This record gives sequence, C-alpha cells and structure tokens, in this order.
Amino acid sequence: MSKLTQTLLQLTPASAGKVAVLMGGYSAERNISLQSGGAVLDALKRKNIDAYGVDMDRNIAQVLMTGNFQRAFIMLHGRGGEDGTIQGMLEVMQLPYTGSGVMASALAMDKLRTKQIWQAAGLPTPVYSVLETQQDCEQAIQTVGLPMIVKPVLEGSSIGMSKVEQADELIPAWQKASRCGGCVIAEEWVTGKEYTAAMLDDQVFPLIRLETPHKFYDYDAKYEARDTQYICPCNISKKDEQKLAGLVMQAFRTVGASGWGRVDFIVDNEGQPWLIEVNTVPGMTGHSLVPMAAKQAGIEFDELVLKILETSWMDKVDK
Repeated sequence: MSKLTQTLLQLTPASAGKVAVLMGGYSAERNISLQSGGAVLDALKRKNIDAYGVDMDRNIAQVLMTGNFQRAFIMLHGRGGEDGTIQGMLEVMQLPYTGSGVMASALAMDKLRTKQIWQAAGLPTPVYSVLETQQDCEQAIQTVGLPMIVKPVLEGSSIGMSKVEQADELIPAWQKASRCGGCVIAEEWVTGKEYTAAMLDDQVFPLIRLETPHKFYDYDAKYEARDTQYICPCNISKKDEQKLAGLVMQAFRTVGASGWGRVDFIVDNEGQPWLIEVNTVPGMTGHSLVPMAAKQAGIEFDELVLKILETSWMDKVDK
C-alpha cells in the first residue's frame, strides 16, 4: 500500500474540507479545462464534497486565501496550471492539491525535457531534433527522416502539431508550432498502434487503443470528431498488457510524476513500444480517456473523481 493510500484512505466530506476546483486559466487549453473542471465539480458535489469552481486568473492566490479553501483539485490544462506554476504557489500557501508536484509537473509539460530524461534512463522514445532555425529544419530531414511530427514542446491537446510528409511542408509546420511559443521539436513518425495508459496511485488502468481516420490524433479527433474509436479492452494478451503497464509506470515515475495521470505511447509494427508524452492533468470531459479506462477497471466517474481528490497531500517530494 502506497504512502498516499495509507494517509488518505479515509477521506470523507468532513476531512476533505472546502475544495477549490481550479479550472479555466489562460492557456490555449482553457475551454477544455472548463469542461473538465465542470464535470469534476458536479461529481464532487454528488459525493457531498464542499466544492466550488474557481476560474483561475492572476489573482488566484488572493481568491484561495479569502475563500478559506482547505484543498485544491487542479483541473487546469497547459501552461500556468499543468507546468508546476500553480503547484509552486500552492506549496507556498501550504494548500494540499491533487496530482504531481512542482518538478514533475514542469518536466512532464516540457516534451523535450521529458524525452531527454527518458533517454538518459534508457527508456524508448522516438528520435527527435530541436528546430530553432530553417537550417535546423533542413538538417532534421536527414536526422529524423520523413514522415515526421512537428510539435511545440509546451502545449497539450495536440495544439500546434503537424504531420510532415513532404520536405516542403516542414517550414510551414515549424512556423505554426513556433507561434505557440517555446521550443519546437521534430519527432520521428512511428507507424503502428497508438495507445494511452491511465494511472491512479500505483494502479495502471486497462490500456486504450486509439484509432482515427485523421492523419494523427489531433485536437479535432480528441474533442470534436465522432469517428474516433477507443478500443478498451484493447485485445492484446494479458502478458503483453502487463509488460506495457510496467513500462508506462516506469516512464511516469522517471519524471517524478505521482498521484494520477496518463502516458501516451505507440507500438510499432515490430512490436516495439515508443513513449510519447506524460500528462499530469489529463482531461475529464465526455471524450476523455482516464474516465474511460477507469470505467473498464470498474470505477465509475464520481468514484474516480473522489479517488483523485485523495491524491491531494502536501508531501509531493518524499514519496
């Protein structure tokens, strides 16, 4: 039994106290965050938790202090909420919060740093190249090859990402990603089956295989399209699923992540898994993957939300 479970196994409406569900914010993922936060808020209320929705703004510290909140449920996606910023503020305020701590949140939000740490740990992740200039783009065609995926390292929900199949598509893709701010990388395109693994505390939920007629699992495929398929159970052997679950948990812990989250990966046509990214505050909308996987594990949405609330404790470093 983990330290988290030992400490908060008996969480009740009384012991939870007044809970702020932090949502919205000012990132490119604001609208998805509002949807996720609204769903979480409704679930907490159904569980008789004294919860309130808080749309994060620059005055968030004052709002939390004057509101006399005892706990924060973080449902902020993207920069300002998923990158260690809000986590650091909550640490200073000594306000318990859900999910990963400051360092893990910052690392997982940065796709480049995540890949570098995985590489150092000997974990499989696709070949990549950093794109800072047009010359870098030209070199990436040689080092990464075509096709490739170009992505801003500090965005989620596939915002700013493009699949590049021809050389003349690379500069426009780089420029598109650059407009998001921060570093841009070109990553080797891996042909195979795309999976996601959701985890809560020490449990990896059943894997989900994703299928979309889009070029890749982009923003529209994630949140708007009706033709995206989510296959769970994903029809692989128990032995293979356990092996993949072990890999994603190792990937999750290698960046210091804890509490709950999601790891995305691709298994190529030779059966080799390739780690793509970690999400420390996954979506909780009607299209979201963590609730889907939890349901397959026998955990309904309201119970899942309560269990995530149980990840709110102050000792985020000594786990």
